[in-house]
Amino acid sequence: MAPKKVVLENVRVRVTEVTYEPGVPRARHIRPTDQVIVFLDDCKYERTDSKTGEKTVRERKSGDVIWHDRSEDAPVLRNAGSKAYRSLLIELKGD
Repeated sequence: MAPKKVVLENVRVRVTEVTYEPGVPRARHIRPTDQVIVFLDDCKYERTDSKTGEKTVRERKSGDVIWHDRSEDAPVLRNAGSKAYRSLLIELKGD
């Protein structure tokens, strides 16, 4: 499991800093909220498709931002780089 540190939380949002160590997989799960992810470091990670098992490598730059919908599948990810990278997971609460 990736180390996590909540950096802000209130009734509308939770912001968590997540650190992904090299070679350590993040387990598959279903996203419990709408989410914005901000990459704090340049990174490369391997994504394993939950349905097909196909593996693809993605690269992100520091400052890149992506969106995920609540109830979306979050597949297994593995840091494919040689150093840890961090991201901010911004979870939107309520409607």
